[in-house]
Amino acid sequence: MRKVYPVSALVCCLLALSGCHANSSASNSTPQPTPSTSSIPADTPPAPYNPGSTSAQATPAQPKSQPNDHRPILVCFGDSLTAGPGVDAGQSYPDYLQFDLDKLHIRYRVDNQGISGNTTKDGVERLPEVLALRPAVVVVEFGGNDGLRGLPITATRANLDQIVATLQRSGAKVALAGITLPPNYGPDYIRQFNRTYTLLAKKYRVPMLPFLLKNVYGVPGMMQSDRTHATAKGNQVVARNVLALVLPLLKK
Repeated sequence: MRKVYPVSALVCCLLALSGCHANSSASNSTPQPTPSTSSIPADTPPAPYNPGSTSAQATPAQPKSQPNDHRPILVCFGDSLTAGPGVDAGQSYPDYLQFDLDKLHIRYRVDNQGISGNTTKDGVERLPEVLALRPAVVVVEFGGNDGLRGLPITATRANLDQIVATLQRSGAKVALAGITLPPNYGPDYIRQFNRTYTLLAKKYRVPMLPFLLKNVYGVPGMMQSDRTHATAKGNQVVARNVLALVLPLLKK
């Protein structure tokens, strides 16, 4: 049975992910949202968004060669929220997830496959790289850049569907980490966007975390000045959110 972690109905938006200014265009049928500067909760005043404040296409750190490390691999697969821009090396949420697993003596090797600015289409294109790692578990975190660019919901859903289906066919267990959009994108578009994760979780019977930054966004000290990415302290909380999400999938 899939496991869905609740999120407050008051949270009606998420962050503008770095790289949202990359080249992509919505179809004519896509709602044209008023240009937004930052993804913020509805009760928080907007803040200017500087798309150049973080690296738009940072390459994820490659895992060190560990020929004698036979632990199963847990891949964190996503965009900047996974990559961890703006913090020191070793302070992304996948890094803290590794620390938490080690502390619990759960023997998995966490591999950070996050790239800032990635859309779901980029995720589909990167599937061969992730499959080559032969992961046992994959946390999929994509969609924010699609929504912020006003891309068609149907395309986002199709891409995420392909990602989850392909990973499952490989034998990997999958968990979904979701996000949402700023209120100026309109209630209908946001509602359909949010439903994407719920529909996929139900279709593929995978656990879902509706809001990756639960207990992080809006909490003093947890977010960087760009109001987009978590600080090192915030990433520790994100790691705990994800740990609770994936624990049922891990062999103890």
